[in-house]
Amino acid sequence: MLHQTEADKYTNPVTDTLSKALAALRAEPQMLALARAYESLEPKAIEKLSVEEARSQPTIADAIDKLLREQGRSTDPAELFPGVESRDTQVPGATGPLPARIYQPRSDQPLPIILFFHGGGWVVADKAAYDGSARGLALETHAMVVSLDYRQAPEHKFPAAWDDALAVYRWLQGPAANLGGDPERLALAGESAGGTLALATAIAARDAQLRPPAHVACVYPLAQTSLYTESHLENAIAKPLNRAMVSWFLGHLVNSPADLADPRLSLLDAELHGLPPVTIVNAGIDPLRADGSRLQATLELKGNNVRREIYTGMAHEFFGAAAVLDTAREAQRYIARRLIASFGHRQVPR
Repeated sequence: MLHQTEADKYTNPVTDTLSKALAALRAEPQMLALARAYESLEPKAIEKLSVEEARSQPTIADAIDKLLREQGRSTDPAELFPGVESRDTQVPGATGPLPARIYQPRSDQPLPIILFFHGGGWVVADKAAYDGSARGLALETHAMVVSLDYRQAPEHKFPAAWDDALAVYRWLQGPAANLGGDPERLALAGESAGGTLALATAIAARDAQLRPPAHVACVYPLAQTSLYTESHLENAIAKPLNRAMVSWFLGHLVNSPADLADPRLSLLDAELHGLPPVTIVNAGIDPLRADGSRLQATLELKGNNVRREIYTGMAHEFFGAAAVLDTAREAQRYIARRLIASFGHRQVPR
């Protein structure tokens, strides 16, 4: 009989070994270096943890900082993303004030606004963990980015985060926001769980007859709740996101299995007609890759302007790692070009 050590209670030794071997074969060299930096921080398997324990685990942002230090480079955001200033504030959510971080490039004119939703399965992470994504978008689009800490499950189950997202979008359109940006050029963007929120908010805005966003940028969004897509099976033991983790997140998010079919969460079941331009970014080594493919096909079928780019040697969470991944910078610039075209101004990404 195999003896289980204390560490084994929180890790998957066999699958960890297989995952590392597969990553070595499939990941680009820079992505592999970041993955190894992340593994050196000894993250535990989230699906084996309590919510409190999961929220204390190291993040990809921590791994980026570690890799930068190993390379003898600065971890100061002001040096990594020059010309972008940030400040923390509060914005009105559906039930009360919510923390937010505003990223603002230097400008003497009102800037376009991007409302950004971070990832973390609606359960873990926050705006700080996704600082590289929001800051990179601000730099490459020369737009103001408002990164929101929406309410999380299980304390606030579905659809609390969705309600917060729509409430802040509605507020940003009005004069009460007074952020100095241009509410006529307001876009939505999000990463992972946040990508789902971004498109769901555009749908909710359409249904509420609000002014539509100029664009929706979805970075590896969850678009349906089945765990049996081809990419879920192919990347069942991938890192930093795997099939078991997606199940764990959804289990903490929903009130009952009926919520899994709600079109606000299962976007493929939503009414997807009449939406603004949509850009989807996917990673090759990601259980959610097929969600992006199916979402693109469904949006196109409904007559929407949608483009999708897949980065084959990248894993989930790569997008915010532009400080150490050339491909992440490329992905940020790809989305920036699409956003800028929708904003209708002439700022050209660097």
